[in-house]
Amino acid sequence: MPKKPPHCVAAVDLGSNSFHMIVCSLTDGKLQTVDRLKEMVRLAAGLDKKNVLDQDTQKRALACLERFGQRIRDFPHESVRIVGTSTLRNAKNAQQFLEKAEKALNHPIHIISGIEEARLIYLGVAHSVGSTADLRLVVDIGGGSTEYIIGKEDIPKKKESLSMGCVSMSNRFFSNGQLSKNAFNKAVFDAEQKLEPFQKKFHRKHWDQAIGSSGTLRSIDKVLQAKGWSNNGITMSGLELLVAHIKQCDHVNELNLPDLDTERLPVFPGGVAIAYATFQNLDIEQMSVADGALREGLIQDLLGRIYDHDIRSATVKTLADRYHTDKQHAARIKETVNTMLSQLSCDCCLFNNQEVAQFLDWAGELHEIGHDIAHNHYYKHSAYIIENGDLAGFTNQDQLLLATVIRSHRRKFSRSRFNELPAPWNNLAPFMTIILRLAVVLRRNRQEHDLPEFIIAITKSTVELRFPGNWLLNSPLTHADLIQEADYLKLAEFKLEFS
Repeated sequence: MPKKPPHCVAAVDLGSNSFHMIVCSLTDGKLQTVDRLKEMVRLAAGLDKKNVLDQDTQKRALACLERFGQRIRDFPHESVRIVGTSTLRNAKNAQQFLEKAEKALNHPIHIISGIEEARLIYLGVAHSVGSTADLRLVVDIGGGSTEYIIGKEDIPKKKESLSMGCVSMSNRFFSNGQLSKNAFNKAVFDAEQKLEPFQKKFHRKHWDQAIGSSGTLRSIDKVLQAKGWSNNGITMSGLELLVAHIKQCDHVNELNLPDLDTERLPVFPGGVAIAYATFQNLDIEQMSVADGALREGLIQDLLGRIYDHDIRSATVKTLADRYHTDKQHAARIKETVNTMLSQLSCDCCLFNNQEVAQFLDWAGELHEIGHDIAHNHYYKHSAYIIENGDLAGFTNQDQLLLATVIRSHRRKFSRSRFNELPAPWNNLAPFMTIILRLAVVLRRNRQEHDLPEFIIAITKSTVELRFPGNWLLNSPLTHADLIQEADYLKLAEFKLEFS
């Protein structure tokens, strides 16, 4: 746990329909919300047929983030979490937008997978509705994706993220606000097709209580209450009355629904179509609506990191167990890495970084998981699993960083491989990888005996190792390995010296 937790924490959700920010004070581990901001940016509407985010939408989004940035720009990085979801997962030019967005906010933005989004949504809902022994289904209809989660208390057990949302569905079937019975039926059928493979998994016989989160379901709930079509959350009978009303209209401007925000009007029919398909396919009769959602889940996840309950560490342990790693050898690798970091952090600001140590610790734990698939090129298998797996707590950028370090810890050392990493990792990761490589070389014999008290120093692109007495002369295999390692690093314009 940090010596002094931050006084305030913040979370920002760059959703496909709306951008949300929540700011909370943190006192003795207890949260109190002090500020909320929300703007309907409708990011998903800016994606063209080639999944390129248009300039007008980017400008609108950046203007919003400039306003958000004024509130959190001076917060320490470790007290803020910002994530992008469906649209930024899919946009081909997402990286160019993210670079400008990070300048506006003065904080890094991470893209999360749909499954990670589902986990965080459930976390936010679970903390907002309180503890219960019941199994609950949580449904979140976003702008570009819809998440389905079954969980108990604060633990999600089943998670899925489907590529359909209120913005994308409305754009496809109700363009320019045009409505018709035929178009609505097609939208419902499209949603049912996407949901059908998961119908059995999320059917009502597997849960006791249904809970909705985020704007679409909250808006449906308000409309049903205002019209007198339901007095107990969202009911199937109330939803059928709403659907019948929508089918009678030719344009969204004719809907005339009380308590419906005019900004939500253009994307409301698409959201209702997904909700109706969900109720039908999963046999839902009634659904309550929670206040918590993704941003509240982000805050809870951030608290875990602040108070040393980082879900990512639990994920790493689970992954190591699943792939039957040699835990004693992993512990020796991590010990050797920490020995080097303790020396380097004194002289080099690159290594005086808690995140560097944390990612190297995880790399030491997981670098050999590929052995469970094949011994030959195991490091490639390890990297593939890490980059492409659904790893709870990890963002896409986290997984890419960890996979790149592990992929590069053996054999050829390609400096260009690190260019795809976001700053500052594109500069830090090559040095991190060298430390892991050296730890693996020095621990190649996989035995318990201690290494001598060696000295390591890094100056620009030169790495120097010094061993006491005649230790290196009496360790011919290690000597040969270091000569080979020097050749590998030389090709990447690093110089390894040892004596």
